[in-house]
Amino acid sequence: MERSVRYRVVAAALLALNACASNMDAASTPSTVNMPASATLGDSRLSDFYQYSQPLSAPGKLLRQEPLTKTQSNPGAGANIRLLYSSTDGLDGRKTLPVSGVLFLPSGKIPEGGFPLMAWTHGTVGIADICAPSWNGRQQQDRDHLEFWLNNGYAVVASDYQGLGTAGTHPYLATRPAAYSNLDIIRAVQSADFPVSDAVVLFGQSQGAGAAVATAAYAPDYAPDVKVIGAVATGVPYFSPKALIALQDARPRDRFDPMLAYNMLALTLVQRTNPDFVLSDYVSDAVLPIARSVENTCHKDVKAKVVAEKLTYNRAFKKSPSAHLITAFGKMGFPTLKFSVPIFVGTGGKDKDTPPRMQAAFTKRACQAGSTIVSVLYPDLDHKAVVPGSTGDTLGFVKALFAGEDIKGNCGNLPF
Repeated sequence: MERSVRYRVVAAALLALNACASNMDAASTPSTVNMPASATLGDSRLSDFYQYSQPLSAPGKLLRQEPLTKTQSNPGAGANIRLLYSSTDGLDGRKTLPVSGVLFLPSGKIPEGGFPLMAWTHGTVGIADICAPSWNGRQQQDRDHLEFWLNNGYAVVASDYQGLGTAGTHPYLATRPAAYSNLDIIRAVQSADFPVSDAVVLFGQSQGAGAAVATAAYAPDYAPDVKVIGAVATGVPYFSPKALIALQDARPRDRFDPMLAYNMLALTLVQRTNPDFVLSDYVSDAVLPIARSVENTCHKDVKAKVVAEKLTYNRAFKKSPSAHLITAFGKMGFPTLKFSVPIFVGTGGKDKDTPPRMQAAFTKRACQAGSTIVSVLYPDLDHKAVVPGSTGDTLGFVKALFAGEDIKGNCGNLPF
């Protein structure tokens, strides 16, 4: 996106980030924690497990493991394991750092070749360490969805993503850090003594759908040793300029907008990547405490503050941060739309978070690029309902991938 794009496009991109939420329900810990003023943005000490100061030789190595607590565990899993592993900093592309995540293994007899492995990519939880799913747990819909796959015999590995739980600021919505974190946790579990397959399918919803797509896109160059065989993306976000303008026009700046909580999170990526950016120069004095609360508060509670204050865009900002946001927004896209593996795209016809036209634009452009896309429209389902509502199709898709069947796709007959 060029700098000449009008600010309303950028504002729309941020307002559209409701497409990326998972609305976390805290499972085992409070949603806020006191932090020293000198701490890195979002950092707090969770437990000794997340702290790692030894030299890291290479990405994709398992550093340690321990059992999850009962509230952090997922129904349907015979083993619930917290992981710490090494990965590459997705922002600078060079530094090796520790990242946390989990592995859920199904119950029952281990099949020949191990349990077929799936990599879950989670949605928005916040940037504070306490919001890391391996520590804070998952919303009920995610727990139910992972249980579905576990009950069908699939192992599930899930990264917290760079900077969530571990040291450093989580680069919110930046796709390369999420992709590297996902690929390296797959490497870690496949190279350790876990009974999982050497092939993996990616799957995610909303922001997680974007992360799954990004992981598939980065895999051939960053991790050619990882055998990604396909991806499932429901409610995938794709921010084209035309769609963003339409979204902005639908959300006037002088009306209450609960989506402003996502603006606060997006500004942390600006802070993370531009040390010259000063938050108080752009956010109004009255709203600054809410904007800063993302450092130690999970997203659902930041959003509750926005709702309680009935914030409007005009009240929240005293100066446009457009130039900074355009730069940050450039880190949220996909490096290519020509995927080397089949992608299942499930779209709810009543999705107001990632509207059908947005997902149609992604699907059509991926098809034009030569990707194999299986696109299914569920006319009566909304953004959240499409997750359980699509499993009748996604289960068959995933089974076909692991069976090595040829996936044809339907680019010549899309449902839009």
